[in-house]
Amino acid sequence: MNAIDTATVGDLAKRLRQAYETGTPIDPLVDERPGLTITDAYRIQQEQVRSWVEAGETVKGHKVGLSSPAMQQQMGVDQPDFGHLTSGMFHLEHRPITAPLLQPRIEPEVAFVLGRELTGPGVTVADAARAVEFVLPALEIVDSRIRDWKISIVDTVADNASSGGVVLGTKPTPLSAVDLRLTGCSLYRSGELLGTGTGSAVLGSPLNALVWLANTIGPLGISLEPGHVVLPGTMTQAFPVRPGETVVAHMDGLGDVTAVLAPESE
Repeated sequence: MNAIDTATVGDLAKRLRQAYETGTPIDPLVDERPGLTITDAYRIQQEQVRSWVEAGETVKGHKVGLSSPAMQQQMGVDQPDFGHLTSGMFHLEHRPITAPLLQPRIEPEVAFVLGRELTGPGVTVADAARAVEFVLPALEIVDSRIRDWKISIVDTVADNASSGGVVLGTKPTPLSAVDLRLTGCSLYRSGELLGTGTGSAVLGSPLNALVWLANTIGPLGISLEPGHVVLPGTMTQAFPVRPGETVVAHMDGLGDVTAVLAPESE
């Protein structure tokens, strides 16, 4: 199947950017172009990233999406994907998040902060562990520019892996101090328990997701850089959140992280 041309890549990337700007989701890209491939989708994603960087954003890391069986089942896909994290996506915990969001959901994750470069292919678990400087509890806000979350793997990849925002906790923990496979998580929304999970839900261990990411993006000419944040995937399902709600994730051995969504403006 022939790849789409550069003009089409630019047009589809522009439509997704306009959905951000107008707050109006669009129909699935595959409805209009059923022949779109995952390769096409990553070209569309990278075109968006290029335009964000051109506008002053900085790439601060990457995320792995759809890395747990629960999320793959929830989204109707059968493989992980990845997206870029830019400087404007990071929000301080306990501070109201005022960034425009269309149809946000929230996920608890263990964030890796890298101390050295990690470049695939050929990255092993040992390589990945050596590259991690510390981990932090994190909440990822996933969001979709595709109407009603009716996404295929192609739609979510093109849409920067349905990225929305990131809130990092402030207690760094060395990787050697925790067993991420056994790390338990409890997720609360405005005091109500939403769900529980463990690190083993993320490809058996969040570290495996870091290996997958490095080996997947390496052949594309992308490296994971020192200081970059990597979100390996959620420990629970993704849950909808609304303006004015507060979400807290507690992770055994890692502490808490809190995201506050600003109330709806009058």
